Amino acid sequence: GGIPSEPSPDLVETVYTMQRRQAWMRESLIEKGQEPLWFVGSAQVGESPKNIAMGMRLTLGVDESWAASYRTWTEALRALREAIDEAGILVVTNGVVGNNTHRRLYPDEFRGFVLVDDYAPLLFVNGRDAKAAQMFTLAHELAHVFFGSSAVFDLRGMQPADDPVEQACNVVAAEFLVPEDRLRDVWPSAQEDVDPFQAIAREFKVSVLVAARRALDLCLVTDDEFHGFYTRYLDNEHRKSEGTTGGDFYANQNSRVGRRFALEVANSVSEGRLLYTEAYELTGLYGTTFEQYVGRLRDGET
Repeated sequence: GGIPSEPSPDLVETVYTMQRRQAWMRESLIEKGQEPLWFVGSAQVGESPKNIAMGMRLTLGVDESWAASYRTWTEALRALREAIDEAGILVVTNGVVGNNTHRRLYPDEFRGFVLVDDYAPLLFVNGRDAKAAQMFTLAHELAHVFFGSSAVFDLRGMQPADDPVEQACNVVAAEFLVPEDRLRDVWPSAQEDVDPFQAIAREFKVSVLVAARRALDLCLVTDDEFHGFYTRYLDNEHRKSEGTTGGDFYANQNSRVGRRFALEVANSVSEGRLLYTEAYELTGLYGTTFEQYVGRLRDGET
C-alpha cells in the first residue's frame, strides 16, 4: 500500500486526473442531495473476512457463484465492474495515460489504486495487466472502500504486505472471489483435472496464481506443491502478455471514463451546470469525439 517511493510521472498524472474527476463527481452528487454511501468505511480490520466478503456481495447484488456463470474472464470482469459502478463506486480501467497510447502504464509499477470517499469512491485498475489479475485488483480495491482507506496496490509474488490493512484487503478479496466453502466443494473435481489450479481459475475467473495461493491458504495443497507450481508460473509469465490494446475506441471509453461518470458529466452540460471546456477536461474527450461518445452512451450503443 501507499504511493511508491518514487512514482513515475505517468502514475502521478493519472492519480491527479482521477482526483479531479472524483472531486467534481462528489460536488455534483452533494448538489443533487445524494446521501453518503453507507458501506464506505463500514468494515473493521479485525472483522471476519467471510462476513466482510458477504457484505460486499450483498452490496453488489451477486452471490457466491456469480463468476461461474460467465464464459470468460473478460465477461466476468465487465460484469463485476458494472455491478461496482451501479453500487455508486466509480471504476476506471486504463492501460495508458488518458488516451495517449504512447504513454503506457506498467503493472510492474502498480496494478491499481483506490481513492476512498463517502460520496464518490474511485477504483483505478491498470488495464495493461492480465484480465484475471485485474479481477483480484478490483476485489482488493473494493475491500479498501469497505475499510475506508485509500492506497496504491502492487502485490508482487503473492507475498503479504506489512501493512495490516493491505493484508486484510488481500484476505477479503480472496474470500470474495474464491469463497472458502465453495472452493472446498469444487476441490475434489478440480483435483481430477490435469491442472487443478487452472480448473479453479476457470471456475472462479481468477488468475491461476490466486487459485493456487487460495488452495495453499486453505491447506488443500502442501507448501512444496505450491512452490513447485510458483516456479513454473514465473517461467511462463515472461512469455505471456495480455495488455489491453486496440478495440473499439468508444467502447474503450466506458472503461477509461466510466459510464455513470460520463452520463453525470453529459447531464451537467445539458443542464447548464458545466461548461463544455470543463466536460472535455474531465473526460479527456474533446469536441465531436465527446459528442459522439455521449450520443452512443445515451442510445445504449456502448
